[in-house]
Amino acid sequence: MLEETKTRIRQVIEEKVRPGLKMDGGDIELIEVRDDGVVRVRLTGACRGCPFAAMTLVMGVEQTLKAAVPEVVRIEPVTDQ
Repeated sequence: MLEETKTRIRQVIEEKVRPGLKMDGGDIELIEVRDDGVVRVRLTGACRGCPFAAMTLVMGVEQTLKAAVPEVVRIEPVTDQ
């Protein structure tokens, strides 16, 4: 079941999330999908370090993924250390 969820998440990112981010010079990398419905992603390119990154994650990525993949509970950002 988790593999099917990951596949659906990847598809939504590729078709609905990534195009918008790329228009602004950014991108997104799927890091992990946990059993508890938490999806960990990393924003890259112009989105990395952008002051609006948190809003992009919640209002864009999280809402889009939750609408398309009900198993998604929340998005967690992964930042470079």
